[in-house]
This record gives sequence, C-alpha cells and structure tokens, in this order.
Amino acid sequence: MKKPDLEKQDAGKVVLQELTDSPSKKNHEKKSFWMSIRIPILAIVTGLVFGAFLIGVTSTRMYAAFGTSFGAGIAEFFKEIATAYTALFQGSIGNPSAMISALQSGNQVAIREAFNPFLESLVQSTPYIFAGLAVALGFRAGLFNIGVEGQLFIGAAAATYVGYSITGLPQYIHMPLAFLAGALGGALWGFVPGILKATTGGHEVINTIMMNWIAFRFTEWLLSGPMNRPGAGGMPISPLIQPSAEIPKFFQSPIRFNLGFFIALFVACLVWWLLFKTTWGLNLRLVGTNPRAAKYAGLNIISITVIGMVLSGALAGMAGANQILALNHSMALGLSSGYGYDSIALALLGNNHPLGVVLASILFGTLRNGATKMMVVSQIPIDIISIVQAFIVMFVAAPAIIRAIYRLRKPEKEEATAVFLSGWGGGK
Repeated sequence: MKKPDLEKQDAGKVVLQELTDSPSKKNHEKKSFWMSIRIPILAIVTGLVFGAFLIGVTSTRMYAAFGTSFGAGIAEFFKEIATAYTALFQGSIGNPSAMISALQSGNQVAIREAFNPFLESLVQSTPYIFAGLAVALGFRAGLFNIGVEGQLFIGAAAATYVGYSITGLPQYIHMPLAFLAGALGGALWGFVPGILKATTGGHEVINTIMMNWIAFRFTEWLLSGPMNRPGAGGMPISPLIQPSAEIPKFFQSPIRFNLGFFIALFVACLVWWLLFKTTWGLNLRLVGTNPRAAKYAGLNIISITVIGMVLSGALAGMAGANQILALNHSMALGLSSGYGYDSIALALLGNNHPLGVVLASILFGTLRNGATKMMVVSQIPIDIISIVQAFIVMFVAAPAIIRAIYRLRKPEKEEATAVFLSGWGGGK
C-alpha cells in the first residue's frame, strides 16, 4: 500500500513537469517531435508498400502473363501496381497535366474541375477530423470512447430536426444553431457513459458500445415515425433542412467543397488550445495520465471525467451535423460509412494530438476519395484501401515492427504516448 505523502510527491512532480518550460525542455520537445513522427511516416510508407504487393499478387492478369514468360509476369506485376496507384493519386489529388493546362487556359470552370479531386478529398476528410478529435480528446482524459458512431448519429438527428423544423431565421443564425444542436446531441449521448464511468466505475467501452446500438435503433424509429418525410412512402428518411441551415459551399455543383472543412480546422485549433494552453486542459491530461496522482493533487476526478466524455461526444456530434448541413441536407439510415470506428485509428495515428489527427484525417480522406477511381480504372477492389489503412494502423500500434524493418535504434527514454485507460483494469 502506497503512503499518501509519496503519492502527493508524485502528483507534485507531474504538475511541476507540466508547468516547467525551460529552453532545454523545448529542445528536448523538438527532438521528441521528430522522433515521434518518424514512426507514423514510415508506417504510412510501409503500408503503401504492402498494399502494392497485395495489388500485384491478387491480379489475374499477372498470373496470365506468367503463363507466357517469367519476365512478362514480373512486368505485369509492376504495371498493375503503377496503374492502381496512379489512379489512386489522380482520383484523390488530381491529374497534374490537367491542372497545369487548366491554369494556363484561365478557364474558371476547367480549373475547378481539374482541382475537384483534391477538394473532394478535403470534403471526405472533414468528418474524419471531427470524429478523430473526439476519440483523441477522450484518450487524453483517460477514456476509450468507442461510442463516436452513435454520438455522430444522435448529433445528425438533432441538427436535422433544428434544420427543418425552425423557419424564418437568417443563415448566420440558423446554420450555427443547427450545428450547435448537433454538438449538444452528441454531448448528451456522451454524458451517459461519462457519468456511469465517474460515479460507478462502469466500463466506458461496454457502455459506449451499448449506447451505439441504442442510437442506431432510436434514430431508425425517429426517421420512420416523428421525423419521417411526408410522402416518403414509409422509407426512413427525414424532411430536407431549410436552405438557411445549410453550411455554404464555395462552388457550384458538382463540387462539394464547403465551409465545413474550415470549421473542422477551427475546432481542431480550439481543442489544441484547450488541452495545452489552459489550466482545465492540464487538469484533464493529468487525470488521463494518472488519476490517482490527480486525486491527491486535489482535482475533482468525477467532474473532469464527465466533462471529458461530454466534450468527446460533442465533437462526434459535430461530425454528424456537418454531414447533414453541408452534404446530405436530410438524414437517412446510411449516414455514416464507419467514421466513428475509423476515428480510433485516426487518434492512434495522430498520437492523440489535434495536429496529428488533422493530418491523419486528410490522409484517410484522400485514400477513401481516390479508391473509387482506382477501382474503376484498374479493377482493383476498393477494400484494398481498407487493408492499406489497417497496415498503417498496425505498424503505428507496433513500432517495434518498423524499427526491425528499418533497423532503427530504440530511444533510450521513449516518450509515453499512451493514456491511462483505467476502464481496462476495472478501476476508477
């Protein structure tokens, strides 16, 4: 049994380490930053290499070419990889020659069409940013929020209701109001597992998974009943939101790039400021790192835990609100294609840091956007991209594999990036 005075000393050390900001510490942080991004970058490269190998070995054309000669088979192997990754790049970023030609012509329509793949990748990245921030903030508070998918659905339902039921408001009031409703909906869905975790020690992983299924069935009932669109013939779909509730787009259709991407970046900046520039963020990270030391330092563990889960849910609700207000303009059952579950990988890849989450979200959004063209051009299954993403996450989660592949020396004092997930141990 630990003595209270020793635990108080541990708490004091944690506080002093957070508050100390000497020049030597800054230099150490810069070195740690480059050391921390080295593994994710190599994990991305290695994941793409493994994906290329899968593309080659699953090609029927390659095996047919081997029937001709060994050299023809090898040539076809690399041709399949080059075709697939070229299509992936052009589908997610654009065709460089088409971009240059459009810029030289000065035709605004041609320029927008040439740059649309890149803009669409940013559109695909936006819900990933919100969802990834939700999981990352929960991790920082020592909470494993697997309920992002359900919180996203509830946030979307709340934003949809405010979006179509309120009329007569100008856009600069109606749109933020609907977006805020989505955040509040997600926050409410995060409050339940948060209060259970803080007061009873209930396992947040189990509770958030259960809340997901409640959210799915609840929104299904809403869309089939109270929120059903008149004349929908029983199909579970909501009415269209008012134009005043829509997040504005920058270009005409079919370009979907909208203000939501910059809202997501602004929210990421707010999360960074909250976590690393405020006393409350310091307290939240202390609770997430060592709740026992935080308790002996005089922090209210219950309130910080609840608020952490509520904020995580609010960020997830923003992801749902963005999908409704910026893109779909009505809610149906197929709202999300797994954003909430992919967000766990994004938080891990981004090292639970807002900047890392944004970069990881853009990477995943880019891969998702380019996968469609890759499938059309090279006949490669779109699931290959999911496998590439899985490889990347696996290598980030197991850095020893990357070090073994590239013969990197393990740091003498590796920075602890994991959080204290007390729910896994069953303690509070």
